[in-house]
Amino acid sequence: MPVYRIRKYGEPILRKQCVGVDSVGLREKEIFDRIALTMYEAQGIGLAACQVGIERQLIVVDVGGGLIKLANPLIILREDESTIEEGCLSIPGVTVRVKRAMRVLVQGLNEEGRRTKVEGEGLLAHALQHEVDHLSGILIIDYASSQERDNFQGELRKLDEKARLLPLAEE
Repeated sequence: MPVYRIRKYGEPILRKQCVGVDSVGLREKEIFDRIALTMYEAQGIGLAACQVGIERQLIVVDVGGGLIKLANPLIILREDESTIEEGCLSIPGVTVRVKRAMRVLVQGLNEEGRRTKVEGEGLLAHALQHEVDHLSGILIIDYASSQERDNFQGELRKLDEKARLLPLAEE
């Protein structure tokens, strides 16, 4: 099974609102598997479908406790706060200190199409929120302070220039 090409900053799909899925069928299961394979190969801990060119509400996350696959993920509870340095496979070379909920409860459809809830704390909570953000076109750089933005503007310009040279065709 081939991996997907990870979309980088500057590619329009990263700023789009993803479309929900009506159900999880064979196509969605295949997408979950390929997204997970892509995430593992890139040594990431989470990946959203839009990051591989698919405008659907599908995410995968694995912070070491096992692979989580969710369709239509929705954060229904946030508790406390935590700030950590986050990176993103779609914005290589850039990290941002992001304040998020320390604990979350996320509901969605699992890979069998059944409604499920996932509780996350610490790194898992951050990863889940990060991937859910992607489905609404929100990137870690949107959380950056003005000082952080100054530090990575050059990297963003380079990524944006590369994105302009890519074909618009989706996978």
